[in-house]
Amino acid sequence: GWSVCCVNLFASPALRRNESVLVLSGCAIIVRGQPRGGPPPERQINLSNIRAGAMARRAAQGQPDTKDTPDEPWAFQAREFLRKKLIGKEVCFTVEIKIASGREYGMVYLGKDTTGENIAESLVTEGLATVRREGIRGNNPEQARLCEHEDQAKASKKGMWSEGSGTHTIRDIKYTIENPRNFVDSLHQKPINAIIEHVRDGSVVRALLLPDYYLVTVMLSGIKCPTFKREADGTETPEPFAAEAKFFTESRLLQRDVQIILESCPNQIILGTILHPNGNITELLLKEGFARCVDWSMAVYTQGAEKLRAAERSAKERKVRIWKDYVAPTANLDQKDRQFVAKVMQVVNADAMVVKLNSGEYKTIHLSSIRPPRIEGEKNKDKDKRFRPLYDIPYMFEAREFLRKKLIGKKVNVTVDYIRAATSAGEGTPAFPERTCATVTIGGINIAEALVSKGLATVIRYRQDDDQRSSHYDELLAAEARAIKNGKGLHSKKEVPIHRVADISGETQKAKQFLPFLQRAGRSEAVVEYVFSGSRLKLYMPKETCLITFLLAGIECPRSSRNMPGGMQVAEPFSDEAMLFTKELVLQREVEVEVESMDKAGNFIGWLHIEGVNLSVALVENALSKVHFTAERSAYYKTLVSAEEACRQRKEKIWANYEEKPVEEVVHLSEEKERVANYRPVYVTEITDTLHFYTQDVETGGQLESLMETMRAEIAAQPPVEGSYSARRGDNCIAKFADGEWYRARVEKVESPAKVHVFYIDYGNREVVSSTRLAAIPPAFSTRTLPAQATEYAFAFIQVPQDEDARADVVDCIVRDIHNTQCLLNVEYSGASCPHVTIQFADTKEDVGLGLVKEGLVMVDVRKEKHLQKMVTEYLNSQESAKSARLNIWRYGDFRADDADEFGYSR
Repeated sequence: GWSVCCVNLFASPALRRNESVLVLSGCAIIVRGQPRGGPPPERQINLSNIRAGAMARRAAQGQPDTKDTPDEPWAFQAREFLRKKLIGKEVCFTVEIKIASGREYGMVYLGKDTTGENIAESLVTEGLATVRREGIRGNNPEQARLCEHEDQAKASKKGMWSEGSGTHTIRDIKYTIENPRNFVDSLHQKPINAIIEHVRDGSVVRALLLPDYYLVTVMLSGIKCPTFKREADGTETPEPFAAEAKFFTESRLLQRDVQIILESCPNQIILGTILHPNGNITELLLKEGFARCVDWSMAVYTQGAEKLRAAERSAKERKVRIWKDYVAPTANLDQKDRQFVAKVMQVVNADAMVVKLNSGEYKTIHLSSIRPPRIEGEKNKDKDKRFRPLYDIPYMFEAREFLRKKLIGKKVNVTVDYIRAATSAGEGTPAFPERTCATVTIGGINIAEALVSKGLATVIRYRQDDDQRSSHYDELLAAEARAIKNGKGLHSKKEVPIHRVADISGETQKAKQFLPFLQRAGRSEAVVEYVFSGSRLKLYMPKETCLITFLLAGIECPRSSRNMPGGMQVAEPFSDEAMLFTKELVLQREVEVEVESMDKAGNFIGWLHIEGVNLSVALVENALSKVHFTAERSAYYKTLVSAEEACRQRKEKIWANYEEKPVEEVVHLSEEKERVANYRPVYVTEITDTLHFYTQDVETGGQLESLMETMRAEIAAQPPVEGSYSARRGDNCIAKFADGEWYRARVEKVESPAKVHVFYIDYGNREVVSSTRLAAIPPAFSTRTLPAQATEYAFAFIQVPQDEDARADVVDCIVRDIHNTQCLLNVEYSGASCPHVTIQFADTKEDVGLGLVKEGLVMVDVRKEKHLQKMVTEYLNSQESAKSARLNIWRYGDFRADDADEFGYSR
């Protein structure tokens, strides 16, 4: 059997079977054979013995004498009758005569053989054609049968034989539209019925718009097929696959009833999408490799540009037709190198960043297809030493800040789009190394798209055949269009922002002027712009709008290699590790600095804090720095010394080759000082089972109350999504306590989502909660706004009983006396984990610890420091009194002599 499209071009000369592809008029059709390795041959057949009205013709261009000719009566109806009956159907035909001009006349039958419907007879029967009666031969039965059908049509008054002149309409074809753009806009992108009259190439057609008979050329939105190039001599040369693309569109659309969405009209070219019941020809052409996407018309495609990109991608992957030699930009990369998660360590400028991979390797990533702000036509600016791109190029600083605040220290998803090859230096253009260009997303947000939508970057325009571009290029173009429409950033008509930033790093005189101001300011906000070494940084001070060089106080960090007048200074061991540690912790982060002094070179010296961490202390704790003697006068000295001692004992990193020196006579300075009694009011918020307790400073209590009130109001207005927070050890968060209120907390341990150990940083208590009761802390209420208010202390001069029952008695007594009350506190000496203090009742000024000794609940911890001897003596005397009275732990006498271990006590 023969299918509709299956045709035999080698049948007998009398009978041929073909598919009807085009109806030229009521008495002429074009048939096409079966495709064999390309578009099949075509053949025009004119119906013998009948005549139908001539179709309208447009005046020939370039010939002013010719005029448009309209349809003859019933010509269009005859054409439509045949079009609806024959298009896409299998027909067979006989050729009766072929004249000298090559025109062939014959009979056409619907179906596989001559038993099918005779098309000429059907036309005559419907009154849509007349019979050629001149020269009738009596022995021609077919001609005689046509005459009979014509007589019947006349008798039945069908078609042209009907009475009255108003029974048919002559088409008023409009070949030109005065204002195509207004015409397209007036349709409001609603589908309009049409007939495809001509296919110029795979993506350009001539369509008759109904019911008003506008004959327009429509270019398919978003794509371009290979075309036929017209040579100087008038001949046409097809590009590869041009004929195949044209046949693909013709075989599906030519003279079919379709709907067209007219989408735009740039430069008098009408762009549209043709919808057929069997599918969308635009997407089909792409999917079969007959077309490629074009950026300039993609934006107006109303069916969704992502569908076109997906169809093109499918053809590329299968390497069909125009993509037969296609090689993907990332074809040489492994899957793990194409898509990965990384942590952003540094934002290089407005389109590049340094990320840290899971392997620990660092990699520079450029955002695909975008260009950062730049000054056009001022290339010689780079030669000006005072030119600072970050501050002097309009919107460069805003772009960098947007990326820095959004990404620094965060994990992002990276999808590599292409690798741009290295370029050598040309005239006026610098050399560029190889670049890895990628789409970077965080929380589902495309960072490049966000940057472009704010007008802080522009989209690179490519040659149509340049495949090295972002995988989300259309979204970038749409974002740029929105930014231009809304006048955002670079597209704004307002004055550009100016950043007058004073660089006083190394400027001794300027630094002297700033020093008193920075000293009085206490803790100042800063952004770490650059890390020279583990302890030397460049800071941007936003409030003071200046750049300073900052040296970490209290430590001696290994020196990096650097050029000196006498030659290259060799790097000290662990200098690179120290610099990397500092970079990972603070580079481009928002920090707080306390400026204490400056050196003779104009560099400021002080302490740097990031999220409650003192960088000097952190370097010492990680055995990457030693304590400098200048730290002795600071409040951080004891912490630094104890951290250094721990690293020294472990012989870690810089202490690996340390040898303990014999201790000489103890310096007497510390013994000669007097005890300082500087009691300050505190509020006791928590008491632990080990007799440690947490307090809040009364002075900052108001600030905490105000912060809590504001924070809870904000949370009530925008409640966090339950279960959206992923707890990680060491992270600060907010937790809902048993009272239903939210408090600031720190995650100490994550057993499972249902068991998260948290520490309430403002009160000192701990709790195990479900992660559904946790949420991210709003930035406005972080420890940078107000440090953690709960401070841990232990009682001075007291030994805590190791026996659980005895210790429980002490805790009960303490909880009863001072829990949730205001007391007076004085630091006596430092301990291994926290300061040891004496605490007094606010009203009676009685010593709480001394009271415990008097009641025989605890023993005295005898200290040797000379300036504490008066207090120790008082405590020992009270202990003797309790022992004599056999109170509590002394009820069986002095148990410490022989069997202290047995009872859980030690002398």
